[in-house]
Amino acid sequence: MCVPFLNDDFLLATEPARQLYHEYASPCAIIDYHNHLSPKDISENRRFDTLTTVWLEGDHYKWRAMRANGVKERFITGNAEPYEKFLAWAKTVPATLRNPLYHWTHLELKRYFGVDELLNEKSAPEIYKHCSSKLQQEDFRVQPLLSGMKVKVVCSTDDPTDSLNYHKDMSSQAAGFRLLPTFRPDKVYTCGHVESYNAYLDSLANVSGIAIDSFGDLLAALQNRIDYFDSYGCKAADHGLECIGDVSDSQKGEALFKRVRTGGQLTLKEQRVLQGSVLIELGKMYHKKNWVQQFHLGAIRNNNSRLLGSLGPDTGFDSVGDFSQSRRLSSFLNKLDMSNQLAKTILYNLNPADNEVFATMAGNFCDGSVPGKVQWGSAWWFLDQKDGMEKQMNALSNMGLLARFVGMVTDSRSFLSFPRHEYFRRVLCNLLGNDIEKGEIPNDLKLVGTMVQDICYNNVKNYFEFK
Repeated sequence: MCVPFLNDDFLLATEPARQLYHEYASPCAIIDYHNHLSPKDISENRRFDTLTTVWLEGDHYKWRAMRANGVKERFITGNAEPYEKFLAWAKTVPATLRNPLYHWTHLELKRYFGVDELLNEKSAPEIYKHCSSKLQQEDFRVQPLLSGMKVKVVCSTDDPTDSLNYHKDMSSQAAGFRLLPTFRPDKVYTCGHVESYNAYLDSLANVSGIAIDSFGDLLAALQNRIDYFDSYGCKAADHGLECIGDVSDSQKGEALFKRVRTGGQLTLKEQRVLQGSVLIELGKMYHKKNWVQQFHLGAIRNNNSRLLGSLGPDTGFDSVGDFSQSRRLSSFLNKLDMSNQLAKTILYNLNPADNEVFATMAGNFCDGSVPGKVQWGSAWWFLDQKDGMEKQMNALSNMGLLARFVGMVTDSRSFLSFPRHEYFRRVLCNLLGNDIEKGEIPNDLKLVGTMVQDICYNNVKNYFEFK
């Protein structure tokens, strides 16, 4: 029998899976503790003019697919009219069969706009008209879109120099959810281009009120900004790296910083030593604040230099890297743990070959002080799809405690991306439902359902200590 596409039991192959999802997972609210949503759009409760604007603006997942389908850049990031861009996406959608974009696209149309029709060139005009009309209604502004998905906490990603004015404005609004900042200090230790690095440090000095002439000055400025972020309810820091910096010569950080601060160039090895020196000191600050530190490791970015020059970063030219991770990651975590200054930590890998490396590395530094103190995070970016999620959860189950997993994040720039939490929850429940059906775990829905609710909501609430 052919099962209808995207019905109520989508991705749920067994009766236990269906019960786990509908009775335990689906009612859970959402804490999205890592995303790239615009605090400005949230605070100002932005209204989107068209489906193109809310759906394709900044979404490099869709952009990559369109380019692969032969769509010209004018209809992706160029100056084509909004409907022309939408139509180019609609023509691409049928080609995304078996790509997660096909599922996400239709989940988003269904959950936000009540559209059950498949998107393609023929259906595009009516779907565009219907959805763009809906977006003019008050309950399709940004804040109702989030509340409608039962979002309770949104953690944006913010540079240390950010004023956090939009977070301040949002704190006085009765939106039904909280917007909290996340400290993202990548520019503080990315010193390959000396002029831009020093220009950034000048802006950090200006906003912190601390002249940055030495390594100690840099740390003082960072502590100033961490205190500032903390005053706005910040619970986490995040870092995007190819691999963790080299901490074996961290005592050299002062001399290396002074050289680059005075215009000197560092070798790649020296850059990694300075990076490691800064990360160790940041880690100590996070521990003192009881923040969670997150590390997204393994992306090789900006591969297409020609299009990077015309379009800039974060436009769809990054991919999975094959960097060596384990030794440096072990040294970094161990150095902080030796002085008992290792903060709660979430590790994300982009290369699936590192799955078991990260699953077992996390277990090395769980010390009983906090359940799941060091976590292996959800399947990230290119792995954020059914197969990637299943592999991540299977490896975590085999080598750690799935029951302590802090679950899903959108990691998205789109306000229509929250059905990804539903997608994750269906995959999780199907995985466990299959185990029940095969007799591999007990047919005890209360036992398994409690674990489902913990993974979907309770664990992350308790881990970050959200109120």
